[in-house]
Amino acid sequence: MELETIRKRLLARREELASRAAATDADLRHEHEPLSADFSEQVVQRENEDVLRGLGDAARGELARINRALARIDAGNYLSCAVCGVEIDPRRLQAVPYTDRCTHCAH
Repeated sequence: MELETIRKRLLARREELASRAAATDADLRHEHEPLSADFSEQVVQRENEDVLRGLGDAARGELARINRALARIDAGNYLSCAVCGVEIDPRRLQAVPYTDRCTHCAH
């Protein structure tokens, strides 16, 4: 497995998620569309904000996992399971490049 390819993939995903998180935060601050004066419309907007918050939280969580994976690449222990130390199956790393656990320890 080529670590530089994985690094590039992680960096591209990090950029995508950072952009998505920033857009979500802007939407939550109503930078582009103010909160409606109509109460029933405000209820819908608030429900949408709950969904946006969830999406933003998920993006930030994945960003944190990506940053940890990049640090593991830099430290030279990306291929090893953080729990048991066994080499992580390359197919697993292809599927989930930010994982730090082998299949056995992930369960």
